[in-house]
Parts: sequence; structure tokens; C-alpha cells
Amino acid sequence: MRSPLMRRLGLTAVLGLLLTVFQLAPAAGAAEPAPATLSFTTDSATTTPGGTVNLSMTLTNNATYDIWFVYQTIDPTWLTTQRPDLKYGFTSCALTTAAGASPCTGTGPANLGANYGATVPPGQSRTVTLTLQVAADSGCNGNIGFYSYFYAEFSDSTSVSGGPVYTPETRVLCA
Repeated sequence: MRSPLMRRLGLTAVLGLLLTVFQLAPAAGAAEPAPATLSFTTDSATTTPGGTVNLSMTLTNNATYDIWFVYQTIDPTWLTTQRPDLKYGFTSCALTTAAGASPCTGTGPANLGANYGATVPPGQSRTVTLTLQVAADSGCNGNIGFYSYFYAEFSDSTSVSGGPVYTPETRVLCA
């Protein structure tokens, strides 16, 4: 005759086996972060015709190897393209480094990846700020937003693709 303890242990073992087989067992630890992440912030949620908004893009290396190469695009959202009265453009680009800001290039729907500068070591980030200029004769009461895709290559010969990543929308207000 089995003791109550043996029956409990047997039941626990069977339950554990079923959970493992059906992959319902709790994870041993927290989920791993993506090898690289891209995030956006703006310095203002609104502007007026003739105004500017700084759009900052931060690329973070969560992997254990250096990021050697980044390709990134930035395009207006579909809703933004449906407002032909909204007139805007990117007028400048700056890479934030420990030594301060340095100019970068590629401020349209182009390869923005080169703007992140040199290699991005594990655990570090690079921030690029684009200045969005709203034309003085732009329409009002519309939102301007963008989305981005990126591709990053690491020094261990792996790569990752991400996106779409959406920017916060900027509302163009009438004065």
C-alpha cells in the first residue's frame, strides 16, 4: 500500500510532466529583451505653423556583442499622408555623444542608420535628434507622425530586424 506522501509525489511528478509536455510550465526567468530596440520621443506634442519639434530616436544595444551596422528608414504614417495641407520637413540632424552633439546626415526617408555613428557597445545607446520644421503656410489641426523599420548587424555575425516603431504624433495647432 502506498503512503499518502508517495501518492502526492507521484501526482506532482505527473502534473509536472504534463505541464512540460504542453509547455505550460512557468518560465525559469524573465523574457530576454530584443537584441536591439528603437524608441522615439519628441520635445513637444504640439506646434504651430512655422514651429519646430525635435524628434529623438534612441537605438539601444541589448545584446552581448557590438552593433556594427544599422540601416533605418523613417516615413510618414498613412494618416499623415492623407493631409496634403500639412507641410513639413526635417531640417537638421544631430548625434548625441559623450563629447556633445555632432552633425549627421540623411534626414528624409533614407538610411538613417549611419547617423548613429561608431560601433554601439553592449548595453549602450545612441540618440539621434531630427528637427521637424512645420512650414509657415501649413494647414492646422492635423497630426504629423512617422514610422520606422530598422536592421542591425552585430559583431558576432548575427542580425535583427525591427519595426514598425511609431513616433509620438505632433499636433499642428492654429495660433
